Amino acid sequence: MDAAEFRKRGKEMVDYIADYLEKIEKRQVFPDVQPGYLRPLLPDSAPEEPETYENILKDVEKIIMPGVTHWHSPYFFAYFPTANSFPAILADMLSAGIGCIGFSWASSPVCTELETVMLDWLGKMINLPPNFLAEKNGQGGGVIQGTASEATLVAMLAARTKAIHRVISENEKLTPEDVMGKLVAYTSDQAHSSVEKDSLIAGVKIKQIPTDDKFAVRGSALRKAIDNDKATGLIPFFFCATLGTTPCCSFDKLLELGPICNEENIWLHIDAAYAGSSFICPEFRYLLDGVEFADSFNFNAHKWLLVNFDCSAMWVKKRSDLTRAFKIDPIYLRHGYEESGHITDYRHWQIPLGRRFRSLKLWFVLRMYGVKGLQEYIRKHIKLAHEFKDLVLQDDRFEICADVIMGLVCFRLKGSNKLNEELLKSINNARRIHLVPCHLREKFVLRFAICARTVESAHVQFAWKHIVDLANELLKVHKQ
Repeated sequence: MDAAEFRKRGKEMVDYIADYLEKIEKRQVFPDVQPGYLRPLLPDSAPEEPETYENILKDVEKIIMPGVTHWHSPYFFAYFPTANSFPAILADMLSAGIGCIGFSWASSPVCTELETVMLDWLGKMINLPPNFLAEKNGQGGGVIQGTASEATLVAMLAARTKAIHRVISENEKLTPEDVMGKLVAYTSDQAHSSVEKDSLIAGVKIKQIPTDDKFAVRGSALRKAIDNDKATGLIPFFFCATLGTTPCCSFDKLLELGPICNEENIWLHIDAAYAGSSFICPEFRYLLDGVEFADSFNFNAHKWLLVNFDCSAMWVKKRSDLTRAFKIDPIYLRHGYEESGHITDYRHWQIPLGRRFRSLKLWFVLRMYGVKGLQEYIRKHIKLAHEFKDLVLQDDRFEICADVIMGLVCFRLKGSNKLNEELLKSINNARRIHLVPCHLREKFVLRFAICARTVESAHVQFAWKHIVDLANELLKVHKQ
């Protein structure tokens, strides 16, 4: 493919993508395929000779699309949203075209510098304390990670390094291995499973802190766990607080937890993967009160801020905590500007070496929507969630299982877990809408998340009517 054909095919692909997204609600939201469906449709090995672009595009509809779960359908209400917008898609095209690998300032100066500035922009939008920003020669700063899971791991590893150095400085007879065996991390019993996975990778113990009746971690519960572990010789070093938990979007009490972490030399990391985008709205910023106690903070702009995956924004108060943990500096990666004070090499802030030019899509979205446009988008989703909640409350056969604060509603039929498992199965088997469940305490609960950029009240109303119709059929069977 030469440049002339690329121009032609590129325009065709833009048309294909635009048509796909414009007409997506006509597609069945959840695919009707079985595991292993794809292999019989593909050759056993790669072609020896080139194939035509036309044939490849035909196979997209014939082979690929039947296996796609359409996350951007207005009938997709599962998990949490994954962001999608035309400005972000265009920026990703440009990023792919430039094709730089921005591991250091010298490897592509603008890739580093735009990211630093964009994370300052984004930090100001959610009113982060100034010491999380890089401007004016601050000690903190922001970085784009791939996912919130990755951000938590980076924070945990940095906290581990910091704790080992601190403990050994207080007792030089100890080795790093001695300290590692005693380190213990904490998180909520509602936290995402990735936090536990991160602890496995980091090689440290982790304990789940029980939550209150609102599914939030309180200071008293954390204090009890810390005191018990210190009494047995363990060294508490890390706590991952969650703002907007995956099961039900609950919020840990930062104003209670933060002072305890600071007092005990425990690194406080805040995972606000989903809910963090809402903090650009002043009426929701109170949920972030207490961030001043944190060492690191993260949310996924690629969930709810119209920036396509991947764009997980992470900030630290002291970037030296990251570079101390991750800096490996072979001569072939060095350049003459490391100590200039104006730049950073993001290879020292992350697990991989290479990195894409991801800040371009953030730059495009922030400029083309503006803060006000993004605020309107967040508020619309939250309004639609409350509309669904009100519909549920009008039917006394159903119950709401957690406070509705953001764009997620947790609900269920009053009755057994088995009844609700059957309801969810009938919903997803019908493939008109798509939902996923959670467990809240011992209850099997259905999650209804407002996800798509194009979702409207009519889609919410359709979803509720569909759920009620299926519930009616299910309850008739159970009465027989």
